[in-house]
Amino acid sequence: MQSTFRICFLLGSLFFLSLGAGISYAEENPVLVLKTSLGDITIELFEKEAPLSTKNFIEYAESGHYDGTIFHRIIDGFMIQGGGFSADMRQKKTNAPIKNESSNGLENKKYTLAMARTSAPDSATSQFFINTVDNDFLDRKKARDGVGYAVFGKVVDGIEVVDKMSRVKTTTKSGMQDVPVETISIEKVERVKDK
Repeated sequence: MQSTFRICFLLGSLFFLSLGAGISYAEENPVLVLKTSLGDITIELFEKEAPLSTKNFIEYAESGHYDGTIFHRIIDGFMIQGGGFSADMRQKKTNAPIKNESSNGLENKKYTLAMARTSAPDSATSQFFINTVDNDFLDRKKARDGVGYAVFGKVVDGIEVVDKMSRVKTTTKSGMQDVPVETISIEKVERVKDK
């Protein structure tokens, strides 16, 4: 009887501790929801480790820049990329590029978010990608260019949506490869205020 009580008490304590961790966890970092045509993806941004990338992403989200953009590049077994093109494959106007924060110690692990860029290290603007596998060759310490890609967040809910996206059929469109045959749009990006 006493041991049963002890087990119940421990389980109850763990439950309440996890609830508490959830509250402080959400207060610690910004949490946003990407409302897409395939479902919602909730992301946590690592503001402390990647302040510039986090601020940049939130500014684009709050300005409405991401509304109506698409996931224009999807490579199964690699990543899904979006945030820069409209459904008619026109690139949206962006703010000035930001400094690359790939030296922040965060790694391109499965379901993390990173800033997309050109061959120039400090060229990231609005485009981002979600790693669908561990891509350590994109990390600064292993990157061919010695710079790598800056991780600034991770998916905390909606993993099944990311997985579904990663498996869609792609084609070449407007001279670009790996474009989904059926458009996958970002309808809105909202800050989660009640967590």
